[in-house]
Parts: sequence; C-alpha cells; structure tokens
Amino acid sequence: MATILREWSYRYQWLYDSISKVAAITVGGDYKFRRLFLRDLTITADTKVLDLCCGSGQATEILVQFSQDVTGLDASPLSLARAKKNVPQAQYIQAFAEEIPFSDRSFDLVLTNTAMHEMQPDQLQQILKEVYRVLKIGGTLAIVDFHKSNHWLFQAGISIFFHLFETETAWQFIDTDLKQVLTAIGFTNYRDQLYAGNSLQVIQVQKSQIST
Repeated sequence: MATILREWSYRYQWLYDSISKVAAITVGGDYKFRRLFLRDLTITADTKVLDLCCGSGQATEILVQFSQDVTGLDASPLSLARAKKNVPQAQYIQAFAEEIPFSDRSFDLVLTNTAMHEMQPDQLQQILKEVYRVLKIGGTLAIVDFHKSNHWLFQAGISIFFHLFETETAWQFIDTDLKQVLTAIGFTNYRDQLYAGNSLQVIQVQKSQIST
C-alpha cells in the first residue's frame, strides 16, 4: 500500500534524491550505486542507448558521458521535464514502456534502472518483450532493481522501505524469477550480480537471435 511519502518522493526532487543517497550507502555510496549498471558493459560514442523509464535522468547523466546517442523514455511529463533540464545532451520521448515507439532492432543497449519493480506482472512481461524487439542482434539489456535478500538486516530494511514508498508490485517483483522470464522471451547469456545483502541485483542479458 502506497503512502503519502511515495507521492512526495515523486513530486519533490530533493526528497527522491535524499532517499536514493541513503539507500546508496549500502553499496558504497551514491557514486558507486549510480554506476553499477556499467559493470562489464562496453559503451562507445556510437552506441545507441535507450534509458527506459529514465525518470529525472540519473542514469542518463552517466550514459551521455560515454555515448553520443542516448534516448530517455518515460511516461511522466514531470520526470521528462526534469531530465531535459538535468541532462540536455540526451534525446527524450514521452511514451509507455509497454509500447516503445521505435522500430525493431533500433538499440545496442537498453537500460532500466530501479523501475521494473513498479510494474504489474503482465506489464513487466510486455515491457521485456518490447525491449527484446527494439534491441539489435547482439544487443544488451541491463536491469538494476530490487532482489529478495537472505540477510535479516536487509530484509528488515527493504520491508520498511517498501511499506513507506512502494506498492504491492515491488513485493511481486522480488518474488519473480527474472532469469526464467527473460529466457522464455528469448534473451541469452544471463549474468547477474547481487549487492547490499542480496537486496539489489544487476542483470545483463543479450538478444542473440531475430525475434519471431
């Protein structure tokens, strides 16, 4: 059940940033947390990147340091306005992640950074199928999001955080076998890394064949 704190965290950028910085302490600070998705990725100036559900551009700001072709997509006009102000080097488009308005095989890399836990299970399936569609052959999907912890301290922290700031979709997400979901869609070369008492996961998969 969402609380007023969740609404405030979207409305007030300073509150969202403060929450993020506190959470980032568990992985060594904000600088490291914001760059977790870069692990084992090769991004050049010509890499076509889609920052899916880009929010206010936290990850976009890092991506444009490597690529000159970064597009941020989000359904929220407020978030996109903030992203355009924060990271004017990127391109932006307002759209739902379930209906990505790009042609097949458009991107080398799609990143989704702490956003998929907000999706209903059927939404999540559709979004991942859309990502598969817009990725080029050999392209990579990188996901940074919550994971079910096996450490009592982090379990307690996640529980409090979810009750204050998230909805039931976050609980559903950490119970989802993402490897199975991604493999069923057609993604291969599944790699994951866990952080913060296994409460945070970084997943990378590839599109290695033409979608049917």
